Amino acid sequence: MAFPSQLGFQDAASPVMEELIHFHDHAMMIVFMISTLVLYFIVALVTSSLTNKHILDSQEIEIIWTVLPAIILILIALPSLRILYLMDEINDPHLTIKAMGHQWYWSYEYTDYESLEFDSYMTPTQDLAPGQFRLLEADHRMITPVESPIRVLVSAEDVLHSWAVPSLGVKMDAVPGRLNQTAFIASRPGVFYGQCSEICGANHSFMPAVVEAVPLREFEDWAIVMLEDA
Repeated sequence: MAFPSQLGFQDAASPVMEELIHFHDHAMMIVFMISTLVLYFIVALVTSSLTNKHILDSQEIEIIWTVLPAIILILIALPSLRILYLMDEINDPHLTIKAMGHQWYWSYEYTDYESLEFDSYMTPTQDLAPGQFRLLEADHRMITPVESPIRVLVSAEDVLHSWAVPSLGVKMDAVPGRLNQTAFIASRPGVFYGQCSEICGANHSFMPAVVEAVPLREFEDWAIVMLEDA
């Protein structure tokens, strides 16, 4: 969960998000070193009137400042591509959930069960319990088991939406007439909050996506209760 004045990412709750944070730190360190070097060059040029005739026309320096940026780009591109393929990898999911975007709420369908589906609306401010977050809490959370590969099929009923949960490293566009898929593994129990990340209309900021990861036994008990109430 984000907190006021937070500058970095939320705490990672999935292996993919951990990799994304590591890549962010890796790229930021490269940017920091490049910025420091360029700043040093600028200060040196402004404060010094000395010139070197060997540097003004040097093949060696031209080779260095051509090859070095190429190496830096490779050092950024290879980890980026690795994470990109990891995010697209979906191997033997234990559970498949279909998330449909509507104006302005989400509906979830557990396709591995016969009739387990429900709508998820934002909890109004006046109905919030102590400790719940305004504009982020939903009346029905998407319940998932911990440490299990979960496949999420994302689509929309009316306009463009985007199902995103930052701490799980998940963000997938919901396009009417198109079925996109993404996957995540919740590495620890908890409640993870997200929101629609596509400007979808007047109530765009009132359709949160709430994922609650619980132990497998609790998930099975919840599924039994939901099926009996259906």
